[in-house]
Amino acid sequence: MIDKLAFVHPTAKIGQNVTIGPWTYIGENVEIGDDTWISSHVVVKGPTVIGKGNRIFQFASVGEECQDKKYAGEQTRLIIGDNNIIRESVTIHRGTTQDNHETRIGSNCLFMAYVHIAHDCVVGNNVIMANNASIAGHVHVGDWVILGGMTGVHQFVRIGNHAFTAGASLILQDVPPFVMAAGSPAAPRGLNLEGLKRRGFTKESQRAILNAYKAVYRKSLTIEEANAEVSEMAEKDENVKAFMAFINHPGRGIIR
Repeated sequence: MIDKLAFVHPTAKIGQNVTIGPWTYIGENVEIGDDTWISSHVVVKGPTVIGKGNRIFQFASVGEECQDKKYAGEQTRLIIGDNNIIRESVTIHRGTTQDNHETRIGSNCLFMAYVHIAHDCVVGNNVIMANNASIAGHVHVGDWVILGGMTGVHQFVRIGNHAFTAGASLILQDVPPFVMAAGSPAAPRGLNLEGLKRRGFTKESQRAILNAYKAVYRKSLTIEEANAEVSEMAEKDENVKAFMAFINHPGRGIIR
């Protein structure tokens, strides 16, 4: 299953039923899990661990050194979960010593053509990044997030679970869970209710999240005042609790 025109470094660990196409380069200290398919003209450098059942298309660059000028060749790594689709010309870089020494990708994600994931990013499960979406260093992306095509995310920004960004959005501050964002710079445009319906959120939970959203974004309240208004809802609904916990966590501040 390894083409004779591919290069696989002797230290690389290749699982069962792995396909590696011609002119693909698998470097030192790379681990590739079972049932992974790698097309031609792919570069994978280590230390990198790739889980099971991934599909990596041509011209992708996975596990390359980062573009941070402070990086001086330190031993850092990239960790990728299972069943991800990494399309043409995607670039994913390893971490730096300025953070946790690693970039981490979850499972069941789709990264469309020309996506860029920079050093020290943490990307959750079931994430979709559409064509040309790019996240800068140290960005954290939650589960079930969708980043529209050509979305750009500033370094150190957090994007909460089930958030959604429209195409060509510029994300300069944190996007709370469940929120839809659009614009340059991006502003909140409501809740990702369609996504919540598709993922089985109850109507009661959707209403509770919507009420919390209104307290933060529609009533001109301070964060402290919004906390007080939704405190009872947060005790009853875990999603409201998570929404408010994200907003109260120190960071770059939330989009407003």
